[in-house]
Amino acid sequence: MQRNIFLVITLICLFTIQPYLTVASHIKKRKVKKLFKHSAILNDHFTGFALYDLDSKQMIYELNADKYFTPASNVKLFTFYTCLKMLGDSIPALKYVVRHDSLIFWGTGDPSFLHSELKGTKAYNFLKNSHKKLFFSSGNYANAFYGDGWAWDDYSGYYQAEITELPLEDNVAVIYADKNGALNVKPAFLKKYLTCDSSYRPDNFRVKRDFLNNAFVYPATRPPKNFRQEIPWKTSTALTLALLQDTLKGTITEVHLPLTNDAATLYDAVADTVYKHMLQPSDNFIAEQLLLVCSTAKYNILNTDSVINYSKTHFLNDLPDAPQWVDGSGLSRRNLFTPRSVVVLLNKILDEIKDEKLLHSLMPAGGVAGTIKTAYKTDSGQPFVWAKTGSLSNNYNQSGYLVTRQGKRLAFSFMNNNFTRPSSEVRNEMVRIMTFIHERY
Repeated sequence: MQRNIFLVITLICLFTIQPYLTVASHIKKRKVKKLFKHSAILNDHFTGFALYDLDSKQMIYELNADKYFTPASNVKLFTFYTCLKMLGDSIPALKYVVRHDSLIFWGTGDPSFLHSELKGTKAYNFLKNSHKKLFFSSGNYANAFYGDGWAWDDYSGYYQAEITELPLEDNVAVIYADKNGALNVKPAFLKKYLTCDSSYRPDNFRVKRDFLNNAFVYPATRPPKNFRQEIPWKTSTALTLALLQDTLKGTITEVHLPLTNDAATLYDAVADTVYKHMLQPSDNFIAEQLLLVCSTAKYNILNTDSVINYSKTHFLNDLPDAPQWVDGSGLSRRNLFTPRSVVVLLNKILDEIKDEKLLHSLMPAGGVAGTIKTAYKTDSGQPFVWAKTGSLSNNYNQSGYLVTRQGKRLAFSFMNNNFTRPSSEVRNEMVRIMTFIHERY
């Protein structure tokens, strides 16, 4: 009898409380919606937003989430996921075969080879310590030196290094002033291409490179103290060979041979380290080269289009909206993704890694690391948002993960396209809204 009375009371309580639970959930959605509706900043351009509860597996709020946006560097999340599916725990650095007294090697697109931050040296030491005659087999890269839709007038920007089958030292020349005020170049091999031009008179001391070749010129004035500039060099197989020979202090002969199935693979950098260096500073060079590494692993050729199509067909065929995806970095404005598809991708990434702490360590962390280091304020240095940024002129996006004060785990994609105000104003408004969600729930 007492058990029956207890059951009746419990049921009455549940039916009484349920409407309030529904209202509370509705209030949360309404309050988030209100943040967007009354934002003067977000209402003067095209804004998209999707907020998803990772625990209940339900979408909390959507605004234009089914519309296509230029994602900019949010594309790197798609590159990241493709790498997780196609590569192991280390990055393939070279393919090679030994034929009698000869070692023939092919590039895999590996970005870590003598990279300024990744400092991949296994491939270098392998070639350096080989007692064989070295032959570099070129011509295995099937695309252009720029991605589809890249802005060619950005050729001298550090962020737009050319794409090659065997990159060296970031494919970027570092020009700097030494303590005596003299200009130097790294790699030192390129110094012979650096000349003074008295007719070149920029407002501020800068070095410029000719679009078609590696003629670097500087003005006939003293460089400022601590001057440093990064300029991508004009790539070619001839320059790759010259740089390799200068670095290895040995002879390397160019050949043209198809990559054979019996070629061995030499691995170099730890994959997670490479992913972190791609995601946190949003490194375009690493992103583009990683797609080539995936292509090598699958097809034995280096072709960006092939690996993107493979990923879309085999890994991303269940997205709510098919992405228009053309490069690895997001430099192209021809990329188009919807916020709700990005949220699904974020779920896929989390499912693939299965370690939330590890995933957070690879991503930019609000107030702590990467491209949102200065964007968010933290409590005692503990971030609550981990998100990939994406910025081009008139576009700024963030997509990633957020943990609220009450411990709710959320995924979100927040996209802003076609604004004319400073990007900092849009970014600050996004931070205000994401911080409100963190504090409120």
